[in-house]
Amino acid sequence: QVQLVESGGGLVQPGGSLRLSCAASGNIFSINAMGWYRQAPGKQRELVATITSGGRTTYADSVKGRFTISRDNAKNTVSLHMNSLKPEDTAVYYCNADAVLTTNLRVRDYWGQGTQVTVSS
Repeated sequence: QVQLVESGGGLVQPGGSLRLSCAASGNIFSINAMGWYRQAPGKQRELVATITSGGRTTYADSVKGRFTISRDNAKNTVSLHMNSLKPEDTAVYYCNADAVLTTNLRVRDYWGQGTQVTVSS
């Protein structure tokens, strides 16, 4: 099993900053890509940013230049630094990881419980 626990969500004013963190634990053999997704009320879950084990990143156009994703492979953590936040960034943010367990050779997709980010004055 793999468990992902997010932290760092909260209320922030427009233009403010916030940092989200996610820690993976369990019987992990390796983790390939990790990422952040978000889902606002009434909307589909969307990709925010991803990062490979080698550090290659991708970003949604809506957050490019404002958000930065990073990871610590040794600690199995991934972070999302969010700057210049806008009200439209309000959503539940979910951590995602593609991991291989020690018990098998199959890559599986895992999700955290989510953390609420609210951008409002």
